[in-house]
Amino acid sequence: MPTSPCGDGCLTEGEPTVSLPRRIFRFGSAIGVLLLALLAAPVMFALRGAARERLVRLIFRGVLRAFGVRLLVHGADDFAAGRGALVVNNHISWLDIVAINAVRPMRALAKKEIASWPLLGTLVRRGGSIFLDRERLSTLPGTMAELAEALRSGSLVSVTPEGTTWCGLASGRFTTATFQAAIDGGVPVRPIALRFRLADGRETSRPAFIGPESLIASLSRVAALRGLVLELFICPEIAPGRAVDRRELAALAESAVHSALGTVRIPARRRAARKVLASR
Repeated sequence: MPTSPCGDGCLTEGEPTVSLPRRIFRFGSAIGVLLLALLAAPVMFALRGAARERLVRLIFRGVLRAFGVRLLVHGADDFAAGRGALVVNNHISWLDIVAINAVRPMRALAKKEIASWPLLGTLVRRGGSIFLDRERLSTLPGTMAELAEALRSGSLVSVTPEGTTWCGLASGRFTTATFQAAIDGGVPVRPIALRFRLADGRETSRPAFIGPESLIASLSRVAALRGLVLELFICPEIAPGRAVDRRELAALAESAVHSALGTVRIPARRRAARKVLASR
């Protein structure tokens, strides 16, 4: 399983926060949105096409607004509908999938633990997610076959190929397995880059879901922040056949994300050295 060296030491300090009553109000608002979504689930899944997408987008945008998150999207007009695609992004927070679905509702490849999360897990299950058991890699070929079939049938499927969350100020390599599903399905890959910053432009890693922390701890940090902005960059798609194999396809997608964010990859040797130094 991919691992990340990110932990508490990666969290930025000095961000503006809201009062305790405001934090409680945000939690209450988010719970209210999710409860309404569960009540509306029979209607949601009975709808088809544009009507269903509008309702799903409304729900996920409601979650962002409840937590005081402003979503800023670059390149949304280029996010074409009507065919399957593997949608890949750098992985920072539980907010990633919320933001992507607030722009364009889609299925997801998710770790099986998410299915047991309160409220949000129910919505993810009912949204047609494909679940990956990271503790039993013998199930990986079957899961990738299921993913390829979903793509072939015309579904957009969101995947986080880093395999785990990073703080956002650093990032991991894109693993290659899911890109084989795109090749087998004959569909394009659509990279998406995400970045968290404050209203004054400073980048922040406070929303990251890192290390062994609980979901509640990450939720609490997000609820406390004032002026949180989530920037989402929709990159040009990578057409089928452009890469000779899944490794090249993963490298192209990873490069697109870094290009959109204006970041430079830290070589693997330097990352390993940094991890050793941090442990001393």
